[in-house]
Amino acid sequence: MRHLKAHRKLGRSTEHRISMLRNLATSLINSRDDRIVTTLPKAKELRPFIEKAITLSRRAASLDGNGSEVQGLHLRRQAASFFHSGNFRRATMTRRGQKPPPRSAGVAALRRLFDELGERFKERPGGYTRIIKMGRRAGDGAELAIIELVDNAREKEAQASSRKKTKGSSKKKTGETKAAETSNDQKEEGASEE
Repeated sequence: MRHLKAHRKLGRSTEHRISMLRNLATSLINSRDDRIVTTLPKAKELRPFIEKAITLSRRAASLDGNGSEVQGLHLRRQAASFFHSGNFRRATMTRRGQKPPPRSAGVAALRRLFDELGERFKERPGGYTRIIKMGRRAGDGAELAIIELVDNAREKEAQASSRKKTKGSSKKKTGETKAAETSNDQKEEGASEE
């Protein structure tokens, strides 16, 4: 029986598995196309992991009223546990005249999560990601999948272009019907004159 065995171990220890999920979440949030390619079991494990973080940013985006700043900070700190933190002891590592090291990708992911994605998914009650199966990898035969954020720029462009095509075709049809109507009217006028 498999009672209370909720997640896949993915052949890793607990610390390694959590670190891997944080890296995948950071890569997904920071990706330019809002999508990454990984194996199917990793994608299935990443989905609930990243959706909890997006839900926290959604809650922060919908806050208003008294104490919303404190609640927003609390939600941001909770979501920070889904990503790797910034550079440890960043200020003490720099010497006079040296540039400080850049902040980690986890900090950038957290910033994008709360600034952009929280607003994008503000009205969406869940289901922020989509998994698309790609088939098997040539080397080891692992099943690959694309995990992507929904409502991304590519989808919006595709919807807009399909709307333009349908509007353009309807304009052509209306133009054709107008021409047909005018020719029918001319024929009727010619018949009535005779």
